[in-house]
Amino acid sequence: MRASWNYIKMIVLLILVGFLYGFALKRNDARKIQAPIISFVGDDNLFITDEVVSKLLIQNHDSVKNVSKEILDLNTLEKALNSNPMIKSAEVYVAVNGILNADIIQKRPVARVMTNASYYIDDEGHYMPLSSNYTARVPLVTGYVEKNNLSKVFEVAKKVELDAFLKTHVVQINQNREGAVELKLRQCNFTVNLGSLKFLDKKINNLKAFYIKSLKEKTLDKYSKVNLQFDNQVVCTKA
Repeated sequence: MRASWNYIKMIVLLILVGFLYGFALKRNDARKIQAPIISFVGDDNLFITDEVVSKLLIQNHDSVKNVSKEILDLNTLEKALNSNPMIKSAEVYVAVNGILNADIIQKRPVARVMTNASYYIDDEGHYMPLSSNYTARVPLVTGYVEKNNLSKVFEVAKKVELDAFLKTHVVQINQNREGAVELKLRQCNFTVNLGSLKFLDKKINNLKAFYIKSLKEKTLDKYSKVNLQFDNQVVCTKA
């Protein structure tokens, strides 16, 4: 008899726990979402603002505030943020306290195209619009550049970003209609003709050697062109 009573108490306890869990779960789902907390991961330079992110969230839902958790579609909100050309990736989630969070990773520019159109090239080689909130200090890209064919200038821009010497000195990347690339260096009057990007690393090493030697000899201002497109040669034209 005692064993049966213990069994009954266990069943009642399980039912009570299940009821309380279901009640808490329903209450949690019905809890109203608070105003979103927006966090930018990584770079402190904001190309897109909290206000813009909040508008994207609100525009893709009647309101992200005072909406119950059970009707909030987080996937839709994430897709809305990820569709913005300034945003590389976004994660949207609701914390246990009912606060909506959006963690944003922005795109990062490596060059700025200045032709008939102006825009950035991001660190994956894709189009990125200019921002009215912040201007990045990156090399300018001029000449003949197509928005759907950025691979060549992106390769050079990425090399500039990763190389300490180039990052310090290169201020402009120019591409002509034939695809040949030229560089302009800070405080130098000459242009650097890379030609094609074949043997690019070797050409850059030749440029560094030329620059260091000419700087030591104080002859940098004596040249108008530095041609690196020939194998193992630096052909200079005097000003």
